[in-house]
Amino acid sequence: MGFGNGTSLLEDLIDKAGGCAVIDGGFATQLESHGASINDPLWSALCLIKDPELIKQVHLEYLEAGADILVTSSYQATIPGFLFRGLSLEEGESLLEKSVKLAVEARDKFWDTIRNIPGKSYNRALVAASIGSYGAYLADGSEYSGCYGPEVNLDKLKDFHRRRLQVLVDAGPDLLAFETIPNKLEAQACVELLEEENIQIPSWICFSSVDGENAPSGESFKECFDILNKSEKVNAVGINCAPPHFIESLVCKFKELTTKAIVVYPNSGEIWDGRAKKWLVSPLFYDLV
Repeated sequence: MGFGNGTSLLEDLIDKAGGCAVIDGGFATQLESHGASINDPLWSALCLIKDPELIKQVHLEYLEAGADILVTSSYQATIPGFLFRGLSLEEGESLLEKSVKLAVEARDKFWDTIRNIPGKSYNRALVAASIGSYGAYLADGSEYSGCYGPEVNLDKLKDFHRRRLQVLVDAGPDLLAFETIPNKLEAQACVELLEEENIQIPSWICFSSVDGENAPSGESFKECFDILNKSEKVNAVGINCAPPHFIESLVCKFKELTTKAIVVYPNSGEIWDGRAKKWLVSPLFYDLV
């Protein structure tokens, strides 16, 4: 499986962008700004079923705003999640493919429009297929605790991610984005899957953090990065969906722990309540601004 050695795609984009490429912004937030109702276990992936054209519109909006990388709407799109909603296996896989195709179509449309316009300095964006954590599928907030329970082991996590990974890669993205990984075990599962499936496109693995020091599980980032640093399949590492006031210190920490590129995309500073299914204001963040 794979599309040839694409590591240079990411490296070339970063170089063209002056050493710092821009990822798009909060996808669900932008969907909601257009009136989408996504209070659902599928979250933003619900629009793959109900309003795929809105997904493409949001991709285009981020491209117009200067995004160098589009992240697909597949973060919470999982085969078990689609099956639970009564879709067939084929329908679920088709929706995963659609998440990539919508982003690619938006990218190609935008690039064809602006590539020859004098004075425009956009880069041709890359499409990153989003692979959310096991906790994101559970939709219980465990991506912010890393507590999956004793019955969840390495093999179960690999089994959970494997088919989605295969389908997304076959759909033709430029790279893979493993997002909101909360513990060392799931990081290990992602790395082993990349090796076992012989993935030939670049990938990044991003953790979340609730204390600004460690992974949500309480494991140190050193423990987690020791696994990632050994893999040539992981081209970048980073932090996502963590409060902005954690980011500077975490980037400094990550620079000491790895020579890989560092990916950063924080949230708004709010705290996710997995039971109430809503974001709560973080007093600490607003005390700082």
